[in-house]
Amino acid sequence: MAGGKGKRRRHPPWIKVRAPFGEGVHELKGLLGGLGLNTVCQEAMCPNLGECWAHGVATFMILGRVCTRGCRYCAVSKGRPPVLDREEPRRVAEAVRQMGLKHVVVTSVDRDDLADGGAFIFAETIQAIRELHRRCVVEVLIPDFQGDDAALKTVLDAGPDILNHNIETVPRLFPVARGGGDYQRSLDLLSNSRRISPDTVTKTGMMLGLGEREAEVLQVMEDLVERRVSILTLGQYLRPTTWHLPVDRYYHPDEFRHWGETGMRLGFDHVESGPLVRSSYLADRQFAQLRTNTEKARQAYN
Repeated sequence: MAGGKGKRRRHPPWIKVRAPFGEGVHELKGLLGGLGLNTVCQEAMCPNLGECWAHGVATFMILGRVCTRGCRYCAVSKGRPPVLDREEPRRVAEAVRQMGLKHVVVTSVDRDDLADGGAFIFAETIQAIRELHRRCVVEVLIPDFQGDDAALKTVLDAGPDILNHNIETVPRLFPVARGGGDYQRSLDLLSNSRRISPDTVTKTGMMLGLGEREAEVLQVMEDLVERRVSILTLGQYLRPTTWHLPVDRYYHPDEFRHWGETGMRLGFDHVESGPLVRSSYLADRQFAQLRTNTEKARQAYN
C-alpha cells in the first residue's frame, strides 16, 4: 500500500493513544521550559509522552534542537545549529533530579559541524547526572559521530548504563530515508561499542512501514545479533508532515508480535515490538526485562 504523494493518510484504529494531560505533565513542561531544555518526547511528537513521564522516564535532547542532517522520517528541525551551550549538562542533571527520574535517556541532534559530533557534551551530561542523581539509570541514544571511534570512546568512558544507536531502517532505504547516514557505519558503531566497553548494554531500534521487505528486516536482525546487540525496539513509522516520506503500509499488532518473537529466537536479550513503540518507550521496563531474560538464560545454562 503506497501513501499518496502530498496526502496525509488516516491511521488504522490500533494507532491511537491518549493525549498527555493532567497537572503533573503541565508542571513538568513548565520545569523543562524554565531550565531551557528540549526533550525528544516533545520535539519528535512522541505519542507516548504522558505514559513515559508518568513512569519516571524522559528523553532529553542535547546540543540544540536543529539537526545538521535531513532525514526524511524525523520531525526535528533541520538547518544550522546554534552556538554550543556548555551549561546544558548541568541543567539536564538538575531536571533529572527535580523530576525524580529512575531512567533517563540522553540523545541529540546530529552535530556534524562539531569536531567530535558533540561527544564531549554527552560525556559531561552523563557525569553531571551521576553527581546529582546516582540511582538513575543513564541511557544514551547517540548519532553515528561520522564513524569517529575516539568520539564513541569519549561517551563510553563516561560510563552510561546503555549505549543506544538506532539503525532505523534496512540498507536499501538508507539513501532515501537517512541523509548522511550509512548502514555499515551504524553496524560498526554498535560492534565497536561492545569492543570498547563489553559491560555496557547495546541497543538499537527500527521503524517499520517505510517500504522494507520481510527478508530485509530479517537480514538486519541477523546483522545486529551478530554484533551482539542486546535490545531491539520495533515500531510503526508515522509520517510527521507531508514533506516526510509517506507511510508505505501499516503493520498490524499481530505482525509486530511476530517480529518480536522472531527477534527473541534469533538471539536478542529483549525485543520491544509494537505499533507505538519508540526507541525510548518505557526504557526502564526494557532494561528490567533485559536483566530478567539474561538471568533466566544464565540459570538455564547452569
